[in-house]
Amino acid sequence: MNYRMIAKILAKILVMEVALMVPGAVLEAVDHNPVGVRSYFLSWAIILFAALLLYLIGRKARHGFYAREGLVTTGLTWLLMSLLGCLPFYISREIPRYIDCVFEMVSGFTTTGSSILNDVEAMSRGMLFWRSFSHWVGGMGVLVFLMAVVPLAKENEGYTLHILRAESPGPIVGKLVPRMKQTASILYILYIALSIIDYVCLRIAGMPWFDAMCIMFGTAGTGGFGVLNSSMASYSHAAQTVTTVFMFLFGANFSVYYLLLLHRVKSVWVDEELHLYLAVIGISIALVTLNIYALYGTVRESLHQAAFQVATIMSTSGFATTDFDQWPVFSKTILLILMIGGACAESTGGGMKMSRLLMLFKTLRRNIHVNLHPHEVERVRVNERPVEEIILRNLNGYLTAYGLIVVLSMLIISLDGFSIETNLSAVLATFNNIGPGLGAVGPVHNFSGYSVLSKIVLIFNMLAGRLEIYPILILFSRTTWRRH
Repeated sequence: MNYRMIAKILAKILVMEVALMVPGAVLEAVDHNPVGVRSYFLSWAIILFAALLLYLIGRKARHGFYAREGLVTTGLTWLLMSLLGCLPFYISREIPRYIDCVFEMVSGFTTTGSSILNDVEAMSRGMLFWRSFSHWVGGMGVLVFLMAVVPLAKENEGYTLHILRAESPGPIVGKLVPRMKQTASILYILYIALSIIDYVCLRIAGMPWFDAMCIMFGTAGTGGFGVLNSSMASYSHAAQTVTTVFMFLFGANFSVYYLLLLHRVKSVWVDEELHLYLAVIGISIALVTLNIYALYGTVRESLHQAAFQVATIMSTSGFATTDFDQWPVFSKTILLILMIGGACAESTGGGMKMSRLLMLFKTLRRNIHVNLHPHEVERVRVNERPVEEIILRNLNGYLTAYGLIVVLSMLIISLDGFSIETNLSAVLATFNNIGPGLGAVGPVHNFSGYSVLSKIVLIFNMLAGRLEIYPILILFSRTTWRRH
C-alpha cells in the first residue's frame, strides 16, 4: 500500500476543501454574522493543520499507485471531507450535535439530500450556501475535480484511472479521451455549462439569486437541499418546471452530451441505456398522472406534479413540491421502485443505475436462452458491443452486497421502533442517495428522530451508495491493510 501517495492526495483535497468554503464565509461577512465568520476561520485552522500533517507524511511519496490505492484514497477522501467539512455547522452551534453535523455534511457531499433539520430557514445564509454547495462539489466527484485542475502525477498519469473508476458512478468507467486530465476537464466543463444554464433559467423564472444558486447546486448534483422549509413548493410553476427538466438532464449519462458536441448523433440514438432511461421516465409519469388525477382535478396539474416527483426520485435529487406520502399506494410504490433504479451511469445521480438494470435484463434473457439451447454460446451485448464476463461477475457481487447492506441496515434501524415503511424507505433513500422517503421520513419530515446508532448506519449507507459500495467496504477489510 502506497500510504505516502495516499496522504499526499488527501492533503491536496483538504486544502481544496478550505478553498471551497470561502464563498460561505464571505456571505457570513456580508450578512455581518461574526459567529459564522469565526466558525469558518476555526474550521479552516483545523483542516489546514490536518492537511499539513498529511503533507509531511506524503512529501517523499514514491510512484506506484494501483486499484487498491485508488479505492482506499476515494473512501478516505469522502470520509475525511465529511468529518471536517461539517465543522462550521458544529462550531457555530447552528447544528448542536456533531453526529447530526456529520449526517448533514455526508448527505450534502453524497448528494443524498436527507436532513436532520427541523427548520432550514433558521440557518444563516453562509451555512445554507456551504450546505447546498456541497451537493455541487460531490455531484461530479471531488477527486474528478482535483484531476481536472491539479496534476496528481507527473511521470505516470495513467494511474488516475483507478481513482476515476473508484469514484464515478456506474459499472463501466472509461476515458472519453486518451489523457485522464482531459477526461476530467471535459466532464467538469459540461457540468459547469449545464449548471450555468440551469441558474439562468431559474432566474428568468423569477427565483431570487440566492435561492436560484442553492437550488441549482442541488439540481446539478442531484442532491435536493433547499433553503425553504417547503423545499420547492413555494416557488412558481415555471421554476418547478425548469428544475424538473434539469433533474432529468443531470440524471443522464454525461458521455451523451460529449457525443452530441462531437455531432455523433447516431451513437446517441442507439444508446440502449438512454432508451431505457427515457422509457422508464415516460411510463412512470403516465402511470402516476393517471393515478393522482383525482387528487388534483386537472390533467395539467396532475402531469406537473407527477413529472416533478418522478424526476426528483429517479434522478435521486430529493426536492419536493407536494407531500407525495399522501398519494395513493400505487403511485408511492412506483416511486419506491424508482428509488432503487436511479439514474444513468456516469451521471450525478444515484441508485443502482440504468446500465446495471439493462445488463441484468440482458443477462436474464441470455440465461433463459442458454437453458433452452445449452450447446450455444451467447454473449451479453450493450450498444452492440459484448460485455466482458468480469463485469457481469462484478455486477453479481454488487447485487449481493447491495442486498446484504439493505437487510442489515433495516434490522439495525428497526430498533428505533419506526414502521417498516419508514425504515425501508429510509434505507433505500439514503443508500440510493435519494433524500426523502415515506412515512416518518417523508417529504414533510426528516431523519432527526433516529438514534445515534441508526444515523451512523444511514451515514454509512449514503457513503456506500455514492461510491458504489466497494471503496467503503474496502476500508473495513483487514486484507486491505496487510503488507503484500
